[in-house]
Amino acid sequence: MDYHNPVLLKEAVDGLEIKNNGVYVDVTFGGGGHSREILRRMGPGGKLIAFDQDKDALLNTVEDSRFLLIQENFKHLKRFLKFYGIHSVDGILADFGVSSYQFDAPERGFSVRFDAPLDMRMNQEDSLSAKSVINHYEEEELRRLFKNYGELRSAPALARTIVAARSKAPIETTFQLKALLGKYLPRGKHNKVLAQIYQAIRIEVNNELEVLKSFLLDAKDVLKGGGRLSVISYHSLEDRLVKRFIRNGMFEGEPQRDVFGNFDVPLKKIGKLMVPTQSEIKINNRARSAKLRIAQKLSVNK
Repeated sequence: MDYHNPVLLKEAVDGLEIKNNGVYVDVTFGGGGHSREILRRMGPGGKLIAFDQDKDALLNTVEDSRFLLIQENFKHLKRFLKFYGIHSVDGILADFGVSSYQFDAPERGFSVRFDAPLDMRMNQEDSLSAKSVINHYEEEELRRLFKNYGELRSAPALARTIVAARSKAPIETTFQLKALLGKYLPRGKHNKVLAQIYQAIRIEVNNELEVLKSFLLDAKDVLKGGGRLSVISYHSLEDRLVKRFIRNGMFEGEPQRDVFGNFDVPLKKIGKLMVPTQSEIKINNRARSAKLRIAQKLSVNK
């Protein structure tokens, strides 16, 4: 299946420092590109566990005795590793991008290019869809998600317009929504603002930021001392959370310092922020906003 060329493939897997007999987790399996590269570098005694809640991703599974694919959201990382008797791992990789396959499947409702039902669910068995959000959220809730998740100044007007329109008839398709909000899409920035609107709805539908926070807390717990975390994010809301957690071990505020001004954090940054090269972006334009951060766990698991 045409998911996408895995973004920052070499750099992300290099960051894990693969050991022959190590245990690794790919929490965003998708098309399996990163997983296949991890398996290629592992020895016969290694183990790779992958997560993906999208049932379509199961069609890309890898036939390898060292590999296990779990059809679940990675917010359940710690629980499912424990279920399979795994209490600590040597490395974890996460690529938070929506796959090309999901964008290019019109019926999934992720793309502004197709007229399709408002959906945007990563897990198609979830009850909350984009249609539910647009047609049933209160105006204040819509204003909140457009402001917080889309970082849109026009959030109040967007929410007000949607509520007024749906009182006459339900808003059911992506093109209906695009036409309704057309007057808020500035010339020259039409696609950018529309993408921000869709991003805001998608984040709400999939609870993406809370899932990310849960994942980072679990990753910190299940990594062995010296274990590596390799994370690719695609917008500032995600990257900000990852950056702050690696730096402070917290998502908000500042850690408590001792009398010398020092503080303990579970992870340390490895190297600098990495972004795709122009040649990679030329091959895969959707890689243009990707940011890779690598961290290592400092303390030894008890």
